[in-house]
Parts: sequence; structure tokens; C-alpha cells
Amino acid sequence: MIIIINRKRKLVNELAKIKKTSIGGQALIEGIMMRGPKKISTAVRKPDGEIIIKTESLNPNQMGGLSKIPLIRGSRALIDAMVTGIRELLYSAEFFEDELEEDALDRFIKKMFKGDTEKAIIYLSVTLSLVVSIGAFIILPSFIANFLKGFIGSSLVLNLIEGAIRVGLFTVYIAMISKMEDIKRVFMYHGAEHKTIYAYENGEELTVENARKYSTLHPRCGTSFIVNVLIISILVFSFFGWPNPWMRVLIRLMMLPIIAGISYEINKYIGKNDTSLFARIVAKPGFLFQRLTTKEPTDDMLEVAIAAMKEVIPEKEDEDIW
Repeated sequence: MIIIINRKRKLVNELAKIKKTSIGGQALIEGIMMRGPKKISTAVRKPDGEIIIKTESLNPNQMGGLSKIPLIRGSRALIDAMVTGIRELLYSAEFFEDELEEDALDRFIKKMFKGDTEKAIIYLSVTLSLVVSIGAFIILPSFIANFLKGFIGSSLVLNLIEGAIRVGLFTVYIAMISKMEDIKRVFMYHGAEHKTIYAYENGEELTVENARKYSTLHPRCGTSFIVNVLIISILVFSFFGWPNPWMRVLIRLMMLPIIAGISYEINKYIGKNDTSLFARIVAKPGFLFQRLTTKEPTDDMLEVAIAAMKEVIPEKEDEDIW
């Protein structure tokens, strides 16, 4: 009994030393973007093998007071992450433009926005991503489930079926794109991002060897946030019964910011308390999906992740506490 207690104390002490950082990232085309409390760094490996690093300082007032208001800060953080992510994704793609053909949409955008085409592409991409995501994973499942209304009288059951369809569609989507070679490499960079963050959180020197041994699954991942949105939406929409289709669409659109806010708060809780039993249970669905969106990276991918990570580590240790 004494030995078991001592082992538990040792484990608690070791866990207490692990830092939970707010630094997060995103996998790009042959690169990784890391975002710290004061800087954003993007590292891309060019076709010739050289790693290019771009670093920029963040505006300390960018999020303003919204970053401190629970529920509201979730939606604001999501939009900000999408804008930044697409901007850096476009930047990483510039190094491989010779391999990509300009399509009709690219030519149309350049013609319409002769001035700042980059901003136009970013905001159009964010808008299109939101429209497609809401249409495919929020509205479409509701219309599909509505076909069962004549056979099922319970609004709760219909909402559960709608949620199951939503999760199913998302799973199929992830499984399908993971078969594409380019996306496979993006998912490998995603794994490199998580391994590097783990190495930093455990206080290790940022080397390929140290990062390699860690998991590709991380509790503060954006994939887990999306999965939380899908699950929380089932619970929230159940409170509104099963009105006519257009009223359901309106309700779902109006409640999305609230759902995003709740999901964000859950992600923050899991990130801070990932050793508790409740947090581990809640994190399970996100980890299951991360097995699809992260893959084991190569050593050169870990080098890119480490290069980006080093640029955003703050001077003061407590500045990036989650």
C-alpha cells in the first residue's frame, strides 16, 4: 500500500511539472503555423529542401475584451483562427504555385479585386468554408432526418438521429479526404505540430528525437473543438423540439454562436484538467477523430514544426499558460 501511494505521489508531481501551453498551430502545405501569445510564425519547407520562416507580431488588442467573455469569446476565436489559418495556408501555397494551375475562380477573383486580392481571397474563403460547413453538417442532416418524421413521433429521437447523421457525414468527409496524397501530408504535419507542442510542454529540448516519442493526439486540438460542436449541437437543438424545416434552419443558425462558445469553454476545461476522469471521458470523441486527422510525421516534418515553435515561445514562462 505504501509503495502504491508513493508511486501515485510521484505521478502527481510529474504531472504538475507538465506545462499546459496556449501555443497552438495549424498544418499547412509542406509547413506549419504556430501561434503564441505575442507572435505568429509560419515555417515552410520549399521544394529545394530549405525551411523558410516568417514571423509577425500579434496586436495585443486584437481580441479586445471579447477574449475574456465566456461563450462570446469562442465564436470570435473561431473566426480569427479561420482568417489567420487561410491566410497562412495561401502563403505556404505560394512556394508551390508552379505545380498548381490557375483555375477560373482564381482568374475571376483577380479580375474583380484588382487591388488587394489576398484579403479578398481570404475572406471569400472563410465565407465559403462557413457556408459549406453549415450547409453540409448542420442544415443537410436536419432535412435528411425530417424524412423520418412520419415514422417517429419523438422530437428527442429525431434530434438524436439528426446528430448521428451529422457525425456520420463528418466522419465520411474526413475519411475521404484522408485518402488524398496532399491531405495525407497535411495530416502528417498536423501530427508533427502536436508532438512538438508536447515536447515543449514537458520541458524538453526541442529536437526531433525528443518530439518523436510523443503522441500525435492532443487535448487542445482544433479537431476536438469541431467534434465538440457536433456533439453539443445535438444537446442544444433538442431543447427546441422539431418545428417545421425552415424554423429549424433559423434556430440552428441562431444557436451556432452559442454552441461554438460552449464548445470552446469545454476545450479550455479539457486543456486545463486533462488528467481528471471527467476530462478524459469528454476528450475521447475528439481523440477518436484525431486518429483520422493526424498521422505519424517524418523527421523533416518535425524539423519544420520545431522551427516554427521556437519563434513563438515567449520570454516569460507564464505568458503562454493555457
